[in-house]
Amino acid sequence: MFSDYEYPEYDDALGDEPKRGVLWRVLGWVSVGLAVVLVGTSLVAYGTYRKLQGNITQEDVTAELGTHRPPKLNQALNILLIGSDQRNGANAKYGKAEGERSDTIILLHFSPGGQKAVGISFPRDSMVQLPSCKTASGRTIPGGLNMINASFNNGGAGCTMHTIETLTGIRVDHFVKVDFTGFKRVVDALGGVEICLPQAVNDTDSKLHLSRGRHIVRGDTALAYVRTRHGLGDGSDTDRIKRQQKFLGAVVKKATSNGTLTNPGKLYSFLDAATKSVTTDKDFTVDEMKKVAGSVQGMSAGKVQFVTVPWGAYAPDPNRIAWRQPDANNLFAAIRNDNKIQTPAKAQKVNVPPAQIKVRVLNGTDTAGLAQRVGDQLTARGYSVAGIGTATTKPSRTELRYGSGADQQAAALGQVAPASSPVADQSVAAGVVDLILGPDWNGLKGTRSTTIPKSSDAVTASDDPCKA
Repeated sequence: MFSDYEYPEYDDALGDEPKRGVLWRVLGWVSVGLAVVLVGTSLVAYGTYRKLQGNITQEDVTAELGTHRPPKLNQALNILLIGSDQRNGANAKYGKAEGERSDTIILLHFSPGGQKAVGISFPRDSMVQLPSCKTASGRTIPGGLNMINASFNNGGAGCTMHTIETLTGIRVDHFVKVDFTGFKRVVDALGGVEICLPQAVNDTDSKLHLSRGRHIVRGDTALAYVRTRHGLGDGSDTDRIKRQQKFLGAVVKKATSNGTLTNPGKLYSFLDAATKSVTTDKDFTVDEMKKVAGSVQGMSAGKVQFVTVPWGAYAPDPNRIAWRQPDANNLFAAIRNDNKIQTPAKAQKVNVPPAQIKVRVLNGTDTAGLAQRVGDQLTARGYSVAGIGTATTKPSRTELRYGSGADQQAAALGQVAPASSPVADQSVAAGVVDLILGPDWNGLKGTRSTTIPKSSDAVTASDDPCKA
């Protein structure tokens, strides 16, 4: 438990010093737009990328990530976006708080081949089981039940990457951290962003005063729009997240429009303003960005979608939320498995009734309780589960091993339990099949969705801001 960290309360009035919580949710959304354009356009000369690289600060997070990480299952790209409220240097005018905190954690997922992108928002008030992590000074902080943003507050970007990987099973390739001063100049560099108000707003707290309908907003007004709680919606943080997603969609739409991409001056101004406020991992170099740019060339705003991790009430505290299961895990599984692969030739189907297949499920991963869960799923499908246990060695991928006389049973089980080709093993009891779960295990076929689940409140970058 992160017992030595106290969470400050934020009120809505900006006053003379903007509050860090709301500002960093804003900067997190802007960072998504930055990432989409920075890695998504191939219209900037390579020399310009080199120049922009000089604006970016880089960190080495290898030690924080450790060696026990989720496997990279495909060629998808996952970038973790973090909003930081660091108060030194140019950020000092926003307050005197020391250290860094984050209210924004977003995982941006690019499908293989640049076909689509999904931004997953992790609400800061989510109560989750955090893994242990290291601080910048090298001190190890034990894991425990806490708000998800405690991972960054205590261990920085590396700890947050480790937390997201542990909770979702998704391999995170890179992180992008955005600092405090970039919001206004990024929006202004785009020439403003279009919003649409369902009714007139006069909110003295956020200082938002606009009539009903469409508006092009810049710096201060854009900030007020995404931070107001009393002037729009039901006043909840999740309602504000939805509005911020729409704002982000407008940012991406504007940033990827012909008016920006085909105008070298506008494009460079946007990228220059954005990269001056960015920190990345040491491996996210300009060369890597150039490779990514080529892979997602031509992706339109309509292919960029934004969703929030499914959530519900957290009974012990009405001011916190809990992820709704199994919906959250189904979303994570869909992201993990998002890959464009050629369909192999169909193998001849083996028909053996589940009741005639004796299977022993062995856990060869670091995920506690995995064998028991899979065993329960097999039992529910009518299979004869002969035992649950831990593998003596950890395989690099899921395996099927069978004893004497169980070759057909192993082949039949392989049709629902993805694994390497079944192998005869004299150490396995006669008539029994051992299912040894490896780090690539993603569930029985038919258990989870193989596509990103549809969400009724999903936001797409091409959406008209005036349409509900």
